[in-house]
Amino acid sequence: MSSYLPTLKQLQYLVALKNHGHFGRAAEACFVTQSTLSAGIKELESLIGVTLVERTRRVVRFTPLGLRVAEKAQRILRETEDLADMVRASGKPLAGELRMGVIPTIAPFLLPTLLPKLRSEWPDLKLYLREETSQSACDSLRRGQLDCVLLALPYACGDVETAELFEDRLMVAFPSGMADGLPSAVPPGSIDEDKLLLLEDGHCLKDHVLSACNRPELRAQASILGTSLHTMVQMVDNGLGLTIIPQMAVDAGILEGTSVEARPLDADHPTRLIALVWRRGSPREKEFRLLADALKAAA
Repeated sequence: MSSYLPTLKQLQYLVALKNHGHFGRAAEACFVTQSTLSAGIKELESLIGVTLVERTRRVVRFTPLGLRVAEKAQRILRETEDLADMVRASGKPLAGELRMGVIPTIAPFLLPTLLPKLRSEWPDLKLYLREETSQSACDSLRRGQLDCVLLALPYACGDVETAELFEDRLMVAFPSGMADGLPSAVPPGSIDEDKLLLLEDGHCLKDHVLSACNRPELRAQASILGTSLHTMVQMVDNGLGLTIIPQMAVDAGILEGTSVEARPLDADHPTRLIALVWRRGSPREKEFRLLADALKAAA
């Protein structure tokens, strides 16, 4: 047996540095000072007798062996999380800590309704939420930084299990007067590509909109990209164009105080599917399915 085994804390520091590429941001993610994180990684390198990270004033560069060690450390940490989850799952369901990622086109519209109901039904659940784009949330799930993610499908989130919750209709949002003469349900062919406003890349809603419209040219024609649905609605209200937003945002009152009019999109697949996903093989699967049932009932 080796005379030295790395501590989990040292592995956490190394993985955080690999994920963030910056000592300061890695230290913040680990809730320690930068000097503590740097000293922990130096100690790890000293005890195993190899250099894992090349340090310069501006760049943090992992050695080839350092990259392999960091990847292995990430798997070890994920297995450790699974061990803790297995013990936790053997006790009272939906009790203790649970880290859930939520995408920005869901979080502000669904959570204000869902969270009070979850607290009432599962008072021992400590739910920690992180709002991230779909790609970032799926990466965090893969790395073990999140336990589950509430997102919209279709989206390739890796090797996950899925619990489908409900369908969310896509709505076309027009500035005052622009929808005059259009049918009550708007066909994709009537959308002026020169006036369509889309979210920035990284938001899966953008891909859902383009897929539902089945008009590839819309991606190239969109000249204005928004950072959030609230920003998009304000741009529409000021006559800069039209956009497509989910029904849950309309139901949550995103159009209140504006003159924006929303009509259903009349397409072959005019919805996105809201779902809860988690890592395949997680020992907390039963808990996640309970959570999905609770979310579905509350929604």
